[in-house]
Amino acid sequence: MSTRLVVIGGDAAGGSAASQAKKRRPDLDVVLFERGRATSYSACGIPYWISGAVASETDLVARTPQQHRAAGLDVRMRTEVVGIDPDKGVVHWRDLDAGTEGTEPYDDLVYATGSVPMRPPVQGIDAQGVYGVQVLDDGVALRAELDRGHVRRVVVVGGGYIGLEIAEACRVRGLDVTVVDKSPQPVGTFDPDVGRYIADAVRSEGIELVLSDGVSGIDVGPDGRARAVVTESGRELPADLVVLGLGVRPNVRLAQEAGIPLGTSGGIAVDQRMRTEVPGVWAAGDCVESVHRLSKQRVVVALGTHANKQGRVAGINIGGGYATFPGVIGTAITKICAVEAARTGLSEREAEHAGYSFVTAAVDSTTKAGYFPGARPIRVKMIAERRSGRLLGAQVVGEEGAAKRVDALAICIWNEMTVDEVLSLDLSYAPPFAPVWDPVLIAARKAFEAVEADPR
Repeated sequence: MSTRLVVIGGDAAGGSAASQAKKRRPDLDVVLFERGRATSYSACGIPYWISGAVASETDLVARTPQQHRAAGLDVRMRTEVVGIDPDKGVVHWRDLDAGTEGTEPYDDLVYATGSVPMRPPVQGIDAQGVYGVQVLDDGVALRAELDRGHVRRVVVVGGGYIGLEIAEACRVRGLDVTVVDKSPQPVGTFDPDVGRYIADAVRSEGIELVLSDGVSGIDVGPDGRARAVVTESGRELPADLVVLGLGVRPNVRLAQEAGIPLGTSGGIAVDQRMRTEVPGVWAAGDCVESVHRLSKQRVVVALGTHANKQGRVAGINIGGGYATFPGVIGTAITKICAVEAARTGLSEREAEHAGYSFVTAAVDSTTKAGYFPGARPIRVKMIAERRSGRLLGAQVVGEEGAAKRVDALAICIWNEMTVDEVLSLDLSYAPPFAPVWDPVLIAARKAFEAVEADPR
């Protein structure tokens, strides 16, 4: 059995793998390399710290390097792994502060390097005042820039989850904010009819949306700082600061150089136990691909929930146990201004691409009994397979109290339930929490009627 484990990356996946393996095998030597200044933190919380909703940077850290060390892990902070030699079973590292270099042997290796922000290949993208937001150090740099007080106008490139969350954070700070996106609607993983609600919510907060218009370049001033974003249509959007919210891609450079195979999605190929095709090398987190349980396609889903689970699975197996990661179904949730939005399973476009024949149903209701104080609007949409009625996807958008209903629908999709079975669920009811017919049940009823009316 392995006597020495090296982990590359100290956030969700890497920290979970290291901790789980050490817990199961106290005699195991575990060395964890982290090139940043924090371990086991919530990158998803960065926008809320920037806005001030979260008081301190330290509130985002679940487990510090000192806590990991107290659990028996040899944590090397600000130390970047710059090469992997699977034949010799060693990694090459560099101390980013001292400049020293060295090698570390391993019997097992966990590759948990996460992801890197997408950066379009346009002029000015590397100028001062252009920020990506991926790791906590990125958030620290962006927050410091905003705290200096010289920023008045912010342009966010990309209208996905992180882009809109950063846009809202900047708007809360009283800044003029513009979001530019090549897609016709923000958060393109939602269907257009749901996306319109998100767009309306963003505009209602005073954030300008420039849609169906990509970025062609960033205009840079004589001082080397970004001063405007230029769109493909020729619009010039003045900016004191530019934030890239175009999503992320798997950080697989080291893996490619070491001959660790990638999958069709561009993430590292792993089996259900998180093993790569190279003996002794495991991988977990944003850098790996997963199987989508509905489309059966290989996908990369950069979420802390999956990263923690995958790291746990790898650690259990390295520690002598047995565990598997069974795949994903695309569940995601966000709060954008006054609107909550969530989705699970397949969108219409994804269902069509996967080859399904389907029907859709959508209902507008309220989060509580309509007469109860504080009732807010909610829209629930369902996608069901034609003939069988199997629930393939669901989207929820509304105000406070709306979006977490998606979890019940995720459970239904995970267990391959039909909309008729969803309709029969014994969901809770009381006026402060739901109408007597919960919006989930109303949508299921409409979806069932659509299946019966169109049995082709």
